[in-house]
Amino acid sequence: MIVQLSPFDPAQYLETDEDIAVFLNEALKTGDAGYIAHAVGVIAQTKATTSLSRQTGISPEKLNQFFSDKGDPSLKTTFAVLEALGIKLA
Repeated sequence: MIVQLSPFDPAQYLETDEDIAVFLNEALKTGDAGYIAHAVGVIAQTKATTSLSRQTGISPEKLNQFFSDKGDPSLKTTFAVLEALGIKLA
């Protein structure tokens, strides 16, 4: 039997600040820098990329590149985006 799968976009389910906090917390628990960066990118998708670009000083193209599956953002970039999103790590 062949099962047809459709792409899953977690950004569609991040509707509240609590949703975002839980999602980021679970990503941080993995300790996987690539996955954490991807999670931050998913969170960034829920916000306007242009707004993030203005707040971080990073072009929208670079933001999309950083948080793609093949991206490799620095910790500095990741923290700049988290700050722009109003997320504080505790």
